Amino acid sequence: MAEFSLLIIVLFVLLGSCAGFLAGLLGIGGGILLVPLFLWAFPLAGFPPEIVVHAAFGTSLAIIVPTAISSTLGHRKRGNVNWRQVSFLACGGVVGAILGASFASQLSGDWLKLCFGIMQIVVALRMYWARKYLPPENTEAVAPALLLTVGLAGGCFSAFFGVGGGVVAVPLMVILVHLPVQLAVGNSSALIVISSLAGAISYLIHGLQIPNLPSGSVGYVNFLVVLLVAPFTILFARLGVRIAARLPHAKMVKVFSILLVIVGLRVIFRVIG
Repeated sequence: MAEFSLLIIVLFVLLGSCAGFLAGLLGIGGGILLVPLFLWAFPLAGFPPEIVVHAAFGTSLAIIVPTAISSTLGHRKRGNVNWRQVSFLACGGVVGAILGASFASQLSGDWLKLCFGIMQIVVALRMYWARKYLPPENTEAVAPALLLTVGLAGGCFSAFFGVGGGVVAVPLMVILVHLPVQLAVGNSSALIVISSLAGAISYLIHGLQIPNLPSGSVGYVNFLVVLLVAPFTILFARLGVRIAARLPHAKMVKVFSILLVIVGLRVIFRVIG
């Protein structure tokens, strides 16, 4: 049976709040903070070692769904969600989530993480220095194939790593599709709803036959943790949305670029360390 100490509960609340704030500010889903937290806390709470990673991924995705819905609604009110673009992103995201789960079962996790870390740093540096692409003159005539590609990449990443996928979707929408960062963040939040939901359901189904699951778990999703963390991620996601609407475009690009570098370096060091 899982038991959470007061310290772990406080950390859940604090990092859940930070994850929600980042989700609203940058459209990334928040899983970057949630998954490492769960990988550390679940063993301390008595989760069986063989299910810790799957439970961390599945629970993170389940928390991201309502957080992303909150972020999406906030961005929609500010006109930063293009539903036509989101429809193509979502189609690619569902396919990507299925493919991501398949890739994860066949390829080395270390190689995938190493490649991802390097890719994140390259993308971040390009975003930081390639100012001439930001923002584009025309944001309406976007080829569906580009949007499907971005959704596919975001869904793939989301299913494998248990995060929302925005750390891939946002830079691709800025660099490949040439969207303004505010619109990219809003669209990403809507995409994350679909990709995270598909991923969470997948983890829930795959874990149904696992014996001796911790209390509150259905498959690989622990709903006790979801109920504890999700309200704070939702609350702070709305705060992040409000701040995002007031920040200049260039500052948001800088913040997101720095975040991508940090994520990339952390992934690389965990693989080679």
